Amino acid sequence: MTTVAIPDLPERRGRDEAEERAELAITWRPRPGLWGWLTAVDHKSIAKRYVATCLLWFLLAGVNAALMRLQLSRPENHLLGPDTYNQVFTVHGSAMMFLFAVPIMTAMALYLVPLMVGTRDLAYPRLNQFGYYTFLIGGLLLFASFYLNMGPDAGWFMYTPLSGPQQSPGHRVDVWAQMVTFTEIAGLVAAVEVIVTVFKLRAPGMSLNRIPLYVWSALVISFMIVFAMPSVAIASTLMLAMDRLVATQFFNHAEGGDPLLWQHMFWFFAHPEVYIMFIPGLGFVSSIVETFTGRKIFGYPVMVLSLFLTGFVAFGLWVHHMFATSIPQLGQTFFTAASVLIAVPSGVQIFCWIATIWSGRPRFTTAMMFALGFIVVFTIGGLTGVMVASVPFDLQVHDTYFVVAHFHYVIIGGVLFPLFGAFYYWFPKMFGRLMDERLGKWQFWLFFIGVNVTFFPMHLLGLDGMPRRVYTYLPETGWGDLNMLATVGSWIIAASVIVFLVNVLKSVRGGAIAGANPWGAASLEWATESPPPPWNFTRLPAVESRTPLWSAETHAELPVVTGLRTDRREFLVTSALDAVPESRHELPEESIWPLVMAVGIGVTFIGAIFRFYMYGVGFAWCMAAFAGWAWPRGTKPEDELESKKHRRTVVAEPNAPAVTPVALRTEGLRTEGGTR
Repeated sequence: MTTVAIPDLPERRGRDEAEERAELAITWRPRPGLWGWLTAVDHKSIAKRYVATCLLWFLLAGVNAALMRLQLSRPENHLLGPDTYNQVFTVHGSAMMFLFAVPIMTAMALYLVPLMVGTRDLAYPRLNQFGYYTFLIGGLLLFASFYLNMGPDAGWFMYTPLSGPQQSPGHRVDVWAQMVTFTEIAGLVAAVEVIVTVFKLRAPGMSLNRIPLYVWSALVISFMIVFAMPSVAIASTLMLAMDRLVATQFFNHAEGGDPLLWQHMFWFFAHPEVYIMFIPGLGFVSSIVETFTGRKIFGYPVMVLSLFLTGFVAFGLWVHHMFATSIPQLGQTFFTAASVLIAVPSGVQIFCWIATIWSGRPRFTTAMMFALGFIVVFTIGGLTGVMVASVPFDLQVHDTYFVVAHFHYVIIGGVLFPLFGAFYYWFPKMFGRLMDERLGKWQFWLFFIGVNVTFFPMHLLGLDGMPRRVYTYLPETGWGDLNMLATVGSWIIAASVIVFLVNVLKSVRGGAIAGANPWGAASLEWATESPPPPWNFTRLPAVESRTPLWSAETHAELPVVTGLRTDRREFLVTSALDAVPESRHELPEESIWPLVMAVGIGVTFIGAIFRFYMYGVGFAWCMAAFAGWAWPRGTKPEDELESKKHRRTVVAEPNAPAVTPVALRTEGLRTEGGTR
């Protein structure tokens, strides 16, 4: 075994892996009971809660979708009144966009990225806990208001002046604006976690050209979140909310404001948000295709560049949502060109996957079938996207069901298909058991058929002139048959989701034992047991290639790092470019203060909906919580003694072969008593 040794105290040398594991189990042992659950900081525990919470919001929003389809299944239906329908479709769209599609992708990254880069946790565990609780409060706010008949009712996009105080009195729009604030805080927290973890906590030897494609996709969307989400947070919290609460006039044309300013700020966020949703799906598909073909992904450098190009160009498309407004024609031309250009990197990735499948021996597991289904459905959505990028065509189908069909083909194809594939692929790693493949294939075919039966007829409805966001229509329009067909398709989708839930519950309790690497995959998350222990890796791996586990099969064993202390939660910090070890760092232990801070944020923004002075109350609460969170805890006496006696370094064992092209030697630093 190739070992990168980190000299430690004399009594710590020469220990076997079982002894280290026993000590790590004591050091990383979570606190028991409810208090332990509330204060947990393990990235895997927090990420599982994220995923479960996102799926709950997905199911509740799906119920809203079913109600909409029932209402529109026949003309002049009276199942839902206009006010209820407006709340139903607004909460459906808001939940799917802000509480499901983006958060579940960041949740998967929070679980997978530390494992895939070979470290023990995220960079800031307590911040991760804070982000989850903030997200939970935002979701509870939206659905509680909906079930109390004060849910948002002006669309998930909240166009002004419809969402302004004159057209939407009451607190419904205020609820939406503050819900967005919670989700944006959580999204920014997750983005910072991923960026720092990817750049500074990678396993030794994992240089930039060895990072897995999924990790690249998570990194790209993290930067996109950092640049995109402040736009909608400012627009909703500091502008729309202030227009409604303290009578500012940002969007009031009569007082010198500009209603179109809202559309610019919203779509500058919301169109990149579409790519924030599906770029991780590209990473999922790359991991799945590589594993189930037994071949390295064809064109790795091109795939990475395509991810970055997609993320960059995504910020130049927002005006194609506004072609029906008074945008100068020259400006429309530039945004049309960008809308067509962004199809190129996605097409490049599709051809790389096809080349990988062609050169390998594909195994058609459920995960692989969802990956192939993604390629088909997403391609259809992409083709209609190129169509609506044309200004003359867009003017004809703008705000019709053609756009609804295009949008759902992109989102379902780019988010749900790869996400379900990812669940089947990584479920054994999360729970230690395999999902039922027979039920999985039933779910795939039900979902694939249901999606196409539901949304393909909407293209025809849109071309026939059916406007979106209407709660009923006349029999003379002739739209009844296609709407009924779409409703039947929605029932098939619901059946597929039920099959998935049954499969999850059945597999968690009685699925076949998975083992560490049931698929024969190549990336580092499969190098540890399933499910991983709280410390992820007893000995951190060292990386020699882009497919370390396949390389380990050639060299008999995976190189590992030894010498990290086991009596405290210690991990290795490496350089950003070549992942050369630089220092050690101690992770903070469990804390209640992130939860207290999140509750303070909730008091601030929810209270401000009804009383403006709650901003002051919430500010005081948050300052007290921050003081408790950041208060220095000092250092342990044994750490003080050791720092005086020992100069800790990271070196290669004298007789061990090198595991990276660069020398693994640098002075080690230690952070005492972290407060994050």
